[in-house]
This record gives sequence, structure tokens and C-alpha cells, in this order.
Amino acid sequence: MRFGVSTFLTDEGIGPAALGPALEERGFDALLLAEHSHIPVSRETPYPAGGELPRVYYRTLDPFVALGAVAAVTSELLLGTGIALVVQRDPIATAKEVASLDLVSGGRAVFGVGAGWNREEMRNHGTDPARRGRLMDERIRAMIELWTKEQAEFHGEFVDFDPVFQWPKPVQQPHPPIWVGGDGEHAFRRVAEYGAAWMPTGMPPDRLGDRIEQLRKTAGDGPTVVVYAGRHDGETLDRYAELGVDRVLLYLPTLPEHETLRTLDELAAAVSAHR
Repeated sequence: MRFGVSTFLTDEGIGPAALGPALEERGFDALLLAEHSHIPVSRETPYPAGGELPRVYYRTLDPFVALGAVAAVTSELLLGTGIALVVQRDPIATAKEVASLDLVSGGRAVFGVGAGWNREEMRNHGTDPARRGRLMDERIRAMIELWTKEQAEFHGEFVDFDPVFQWPKPVQQPHPPIWVGGDGEHAFRRVAEYGAAWMPTGMPPDRLGDRIEQLRKTAGDGPTVVVYAGRHDGETLDRYAELGVDRVLLYLPTLPEHETLRTLDELAAAVSAHR
């Protein structure tokens, strides 16, 4: 079982150029960054975890800019979105960003995707929340065409373009791995169609086992399981390993640099027996 980190990079915490080498030095193999383009002042959509929306949601850096900075100072770390809000992104521009990150990092990009939860935020991007699942799937299919075809074209309900050239193409073939967030049958069908991994958020082991069983029925044995924002106590990590989890992304709080490094030391010590 492998270990990475999931976090919110903001203007108030450790910078990307400091975080990347600190992760590699401690043996972590992946960094996934959350994103929110903005947070509407008037918001009716409740925060999924309950309570007030944490401050980090208001201050996230653009993930591709931040991951590009990390790419420049690391050599092995996987660099991904956790998650990219595809329903709020132009697919042609996003395909170029993912491919460019894969190129400048030497083939280390991971495209973590999800449909999102903040309906007001989606609406500001012209997205109907009721259709966000269909929209996300179509945009991802269009991006796969752009990554894999010299002359790509796509004609769908939401995305429509005649043959186009787009470079760079990704280093990874046929394209960077897509890790699918979410839970339930819709997520599992997405994994079956285009996902290299299923990425549930903070799911406890007693529930995860049943969900993995259902995933295998829908998507087969090919996709791996990556737990996003997983716990790092020994009992939970033991159970993750027993369930066949491939990678755990430990949640790293957004803190100033010296506090972040101390937290990373604690996380590294907690998982050292499970490497």
C-alpha cells in the first residue's frame, strides 16, 4: 500500500515549492490538490461535512499552476487534482492544462475528477446542477479525444467541435490516469468507462469493504482504490491494506510552513510500518 497527501494549497499556508520536496523526502508518492474557482457570498447549498464552510475553500490556489510549481522541484511525486471540478471547466482548455502538466513533469500527472457539490458555484459557470453528471462525463470524453487523436472532434449534447489540432499530447499513454471521486453506481459506471481508480473520500473501512465489492461487480478488477483524505491510525491502515486499497491519501491541514513540516513528520511516522 502506498501513501500520498491530499490538501488545500492556499495563500495562507505552505507554498507548493516547499511542499513538494518535503513530501518526497518523507517517502510520500503523490500530491492531490483540491480546487474551487470561487465561493459565492450567498450560498444555500450546505457544506457536505456539516457546519460552516472552512476558510481554505475560499482561498485555494489554481491546482494546475500550483502543481506546475511542484513539478519543477520534484522528480518522482505524482501530481494530481483532488478533485478537478470538470463541470466548471472548459474541456478544451482543461485538456491542454492536464497534458501540459504531464509533459513538464515527465509523465506524472493524475486527473482526479468529480461533479462537485456547490450548486451556486456551478451556476456561476453556466452549469445546471441537475445535469452536472452528464456534463462531466461528456467533457471528459471530449478531453480523451483531444489527448489521443491527432485530429480530434466531438459532437455531443454539451460539447461540440469539428476536427481540431491540440498539442502537447500527454506523455502517459493513452492519457494520464483518471481517478474518479464520488460514491454509488454513477461513480462506479464512470470508473468502468474511463477511470483508472476509484477515489472515495474519507470512507471508513467498515463501509469501504462493501463498496469495493460493488465496484468490482460494476468495473471489474482493473481499477485500483485510492482513499482520499484517509485516516492514519494503525488500525484503519491495517484494514485498508486487508481490503486491497492501493493508495491512501492522508489529509494534510493547511498550515504555515514550519507547522506543515512538523505535521508531515507525524504522518510519515504513523505510516512507516505500512510501506
